[in-house]
Amino acid sequence: QVQLVESGGGLVQAGGSLRLSCAASGSTFSIIANGWYRQAPGKQRELVAALTSGGITNYADSVKGRFTISRDNAKNTLYLQMNSLKPEDTAVYYCNANKVIPPLGTMYDYWGQGTQVTVSS
Repeated sequence: QVQLVESGGGLVQAGGSLRLSCAASGSTFSIIANGWYRQAPGKQRELVAALTSGGITNYADSVKGRFTISRDNAKNTLYLQMNSLKPEDTAVYYCNANKVIPPLGTMYDYWGQGTQVTVSS
């Protein structure tokens, strides 16, 4: 199993920056991809950024050029650097890990509890 704990959320003014962290514990060696998702009130959860084990990234159009996803394998930590924040970025942000489960090679998603990001106008 994998446990994920997000941190780093908070209140920031528009144009400011935050860095979210996601600390992973458990059997992290088999994680093949990570991602950050967010969900605003009344909205569906959406993918913000993804990072594969091979280093390939993918970003939502709304955050391209502003957000950066990265990973520190030694610390078992995933990061989301958020710059030039906008009020529209206000949401609960969730960390995700996709893992291959032996012996069948089954893929499974793990989720953190979420961290609130609020961007004021």
